[in-house]
Amino acid sequence: MNQADLSKLVSALRIAVKPKPRLLSCPEGPAGRLKKLRATVTALVKYERIELNYPRADEAQGYAERLISDAIRNRDCHKHTMEMADYWLNEKQLVHKLFKVLVPRYQNYNSSFTRLVLGPKTYPGYYAGTAILELKGNPFPALQPENHNYHYWLHNVLLEEAKKEFRSAREERNAGTTESVTTES
Repeated sequence: MNQADLSKLVSALRIAVKPKPRLLSCPEGPAGRLKKLRATVTALVKYERIELNYPRADEAQGYAERLISDAIRNRDCHKHTMEMADYWLNEKQLVHKLFKVLVPRYQNYNSSFTRLVLGPKTYPGYYAGTAILELKGNPFPALQPENHNYHYWLHNVLLEEAKKEFRSAREERNAGTTESVTTES
């Protein structure tokens, strides 16, 4: 029997996707939910960074990842991929942006194409759970500074050695007091 290679049939997403969709409250029902998600994915492709509430950002991230991964895998000559891009992107000029700008940008990516960052908490008041959803490689400044390794900076090395000396002196002092207590009893 000739088994098909599953990696060719279904694109592998690089993020964890929940098996059940989130229960986003929408008075228009499931059609309204999809309408909101389509507007979110359209805004993400258009602006490349959007701020919205966390549940909708988390849900839209999976749809955006799938759209981009299918566009990379099948290009613009595949009928199903074009229909999917036409469905998820409300503005038709964004279909061209997807295939001409985003696909070449993410062609050699090994990680996810989107980043989800928790937004700032507003105080005082009710924390609504805002999040920032962005496409990686966008032209905007980074939201989170890069973590630098400051371990080998001179003042950190000197402080670390001072801590070691202090701890060893304290251990010697504690060992001396415990020996004098045991000899007295």
